[in-house]
Amino acid sequence: MFHKAKHLRGFKLRATDGVIGKVEDFLFDDRFWTIRYLVAETGGWLVDRQVLISPYALKSVDEGDRTISVDLTKSQVEGSPALDTDKPVSRQFEESYNWYYGWPQYWSGDLAWGAFAHVERAREHWDLVGKNEHWDVHLRSATGVDGYGVHAKDGDIGHVEDFIVDEKTWSIRYLVVGTRNWWPSKKVVIPPQWIDSISWADSQVVLDLTQDAVRNSPEYTDESLLSREYESSLHSHYDRKGYWDE
Repeated sequence: MFHKAKHLRGFKLRATDGVIGKVEDFLFDDRFWTIRYLVAETGGWLVDRQVLISPYALKSVDEGDRTISVDLTKSQVEGSPALDTDKPVSRQFEESYNWYYGWPQYWSGDLAWGAFAHVERAREHWDLVGKNEHWDVHLRSATGVDGYGVHAKDGDIGHVEDFIVDEKTWSIRYLVVGTRNWWPSKKVVIPPQWIDSISWADSQVVLDLTQDAVRNSPEYTDESLLSREYESSLHSHYDRKGYWDE
């Protein structure tokens, strides 16, 4: 099931013994474009603490109740390693965090979740995962990318408005791009795999696509259009293989 990142912000995070807070943001890595942590706003429950929740702990998303179930207790969350909110998330913190919960290190292989493509498989077979010291992941804030300029090979297109997240893998399947300054009232979705480069310093995304290709692509209006039929037409338009065939 797909979810828009902005829509999930504000969802309650319900532990096995009570609510631990609300979703405030997401941290994703810029190699696999996969959500690594949900940033929780804990209100007055944990004072001066920013809490990160890994998808390893997520059980289900309830759209009706606006709740995400977390397979942790409140005491587990309270005892988790403290994050210095003034600094980026370090590899040292992530190692400590995963050791505390007994979870595998997602950077230990060539797939999105180490040796596996899906978080469920990684969670089930965490003891099969080794350690790779050579890759230093870069975590990015989803809210920090809001508004980034999007450029084609031959000119401007628009700006990043949102991410569409796949609940099964917690991968970012698409960037939602608003094009109102060029093509009024039209939005398009672009898989991150079609990005040619990103300038984090200049807040710019450059696509491996032309303006005409994007202008003539199937229009995105809301999440209901993200059926497999719509996705197939989108990939067919660009003559690109779908992720479901990989």
